[in-house]
Amino acid sequence: MKKIILLSCLLIGFNLVAQKDLNKVKSQVIKDAIQNLDKTFVYEHLIGLDNDYKVAKNSLNSINKDGSWPGINYEDLSHTGFDHKNHVRNILVMAYYYNNKESDLYKNKGLKAAINSGLKYWCTNNYMAANWWYNIVLVPTAFVNIFLIMEEDIDSDILKSAQPIIKRANKNIVWARQSGDRVKICSIEAKNYLLIGDEENFESTLQVIEDQIKLNTGKRGIQNDFSFHHRVHRENNTATYGKEFANVLVEWACYTNNTKYAFSNEKIKLLVDYYLDGVVKQTAFGKYEETGVKNREITRFQDFKGYSSFPVEQMLEFSDYRRSELKEIIDLRKNRIKSPTISFSKFFWQSELFVFQRPKYFSTVRMYSIRNRNIELAHNSEGIFNHHRADGSNHLTVTGEEYFNIWPAYDWQKIPGTTVLQKKKLPNQHQIQKDGLTDFVGATTDGLYGVVGMNFISPHDNIRAKKSWFFFDDEYVCMGAGIASNDFNNSIATTIEQNLLKGNVYISQKGKETVLENGNHILENIDWVYTNNTGYIFPKATTVKLSNRIESGSWFSINKQSSSSKNIENIEVFKLWLDHGKRPQGENLWLYPGKMDTKDVTYQYIVVPNAKKENLEKKKGIEILVNTSKVQAVKHNDLEIVQAVFYQSEKIKIAKNTWLTMDSPGIVILHMQAGKVKKIAISDPTRKIGKLHLDITGLDHLAVTLPSKDKAGSSVIIDIEQNK
Repeated sequence: MKKIILLSCLLIGFNLVAQKDLNKVKSQVIKDAIQNLDKTFVYEHLIGLDNDYKVAKNSLNSINKDGSWPGINYEDLSHTGFDHKNHVRNILVMAYYYNNKESDLYKNKGLKAAINSGLKYWCTNNYMAANWWYNIVLVPTAFVNIFLIMEEDIDSDILKSAQPIIKRANKNIVWARQSGDRVKICSIEAKNYLLIGDEENFESTLQVIEDQIKLNTGKRGIQNDFSFHHRVHRENNTATYGKEFANVLVEWACYTNNTKYAFSNEKIKLLVDYYLDGVVKQTAFGKYEETGVKNREITRFQDFKGYSSFPVEQMLEFSDYRRSELKEIIDLRKNRIKSPTISFSKFFWQSELFVFQRPKYFSTVRMYSIRNRNIELAHNSEGIFNHHRADGSNHLTVTGEEYFNIWPAYDWQKIPGTTVLQKKKLPNQHQIQKDGLTDFVGATTDGLYGVVGMNFISPHDNIRAKKSWFFFDDEYVCMGAGIASNDFNNSIATTIEQNLLKGNVYISQKGKETVLENGNHILENIDWVYTNNTGYIFPKATTVKLSNRIESGSWFSINKQSSSSKNIENIEVFKLWLDHGKRPQGENLWLYPGKMDTKDVTYQYIVVPNAKKENLEKKKGIEILVNTSKVQAVKHNDLEIVQAVFYQSEKIKIAKNTWLTMDSPGIVILHMQAGKVKKIAISDPTRKIGKLHLDITGLDHLAVTLPSKDKAGSSVIIDIEQNK
């Protein structure tokens, strides 16, 4: 009997603790929903640029007697329509101000009645969009937040009729796919269990959320290089779905901290690692949206210039792991410091994205190969001109505003860094996503410096080029060789930059400096171009094409959502490109081995970000060693660094009486001192070779064992002094 009584007491005690922790989590969720609406996932997708308070007041004053609102098209349930989200937005914002003690709408009886009326109207009509995401994610997310905020102020019959709508989000539904979708759907489900007080199901659902914090290389989720793949197509989604994935996990790690539901230390550390080494490193200066990593969302009107520090502050509430790095991201996002102290070079080999950061600039190179697809599909008619945005695109951020809302006036065949056939028009949106045709795509990095190489073959057009990028502290070098086309009608262009025009454009032509008038220009014998604090140097005087003028277009022309503006935007745009002409390699077709003309068409230019114009002439430290379709190599004499991309076995001279030989394809960085190699970083972009062999004058023959399986494509670093 005593044992039974003791067991009963233990069970009661356990249940009391569980109930206490459940109430603690619920209180935190409600507090967060009331105080931090503007930092939530649902806010980002519903509110946009609108003034929250104005929306709440207008919604209160304009609601119809039946609970609907004028101006909303309740008939269009299509993929590009569904204005109904504005109905949900109105209720959510009204609920926020109803419970905001600092608002003059706090506990307003008329507002309470309007909220109940709006909810009843929705539940009665039970709207279902053609796009599943609205039905399963957005509407249930908004509803569960509304009910948690309002709770006792919502009529009980409305709460009951809303439960089937909220419960569309459940872990067993087909859309609750691994990682990105699952955490959002389970988050809704977990909040609903808090709402109805179901502790058992809350705990089991929370466990599903925590279990998503794992490496899932080759499938949906976090890859072992800390990039993120939302789908099975293997395109990079780190900055979008991957960021939202992390934010949901951070949210729940914060809510459950110091309760029985808290995440394990192992999961917390992996989450912080993923956020800092994945999400943040694909964010310019840890603060701005990075243009190069965007997919279809690039064609949405952007309503902010910097990310919130909120999720990072949440991380500091539940972990001290990598605390100083997290604090720096907060300081950057709150503008407490102007530039990052951390410099890095990173290659996401699972996603074939290279990122490079210095305090003065941030740059990316986006590529794809036979291992990946180029870019996201144009879901819901967004991103309908994204065909070439992974063809070696090379974006540069200095201020964070270089490409801010440029997209209605954008030339989608002139993407920075890409070599593209200039067609009369792009193929339709169903022809965007393609598998790569080449295996030679990769980068080598030692963590601080990096070199990128790509044997580009376009799956869209009959063109090809050997393309490479060489990154240093104050500048980077871009080179191309073997540029060829089988198209008889259209020329090929390599775009150096296309961004917002800010101020004057200066050129140096045969040593003479000039300020260009606005317009279209063909310029011969150009030494350099300078605009918006960035210089573009041509080691050999070059003919370029340049446009600095107003371009026009509408958001609806690039994004067919019903909410997209059809107004014509007039935007000042700067474009700089090289015109290689039609079939620049000669008359023969490159697709027949041995038949291509001997002309090796090349380009080379140096980008100098955040620079003074008068210093461009002083950039003599860069030495282009070779630029052919066999090998491309650069030496930075001041840093004593050699970087080389070998497309095949080749021997090159890197210094007086010093030669570098590779017996296979590969990408290599040599750190030198007084003419001697001190450190080597190397990788195999083809991922076919178990060992790379290289010979350097004065060193013994080196055979480097390469990473395999999930780490194939990553770099090996060899310290020569330590290996003697």
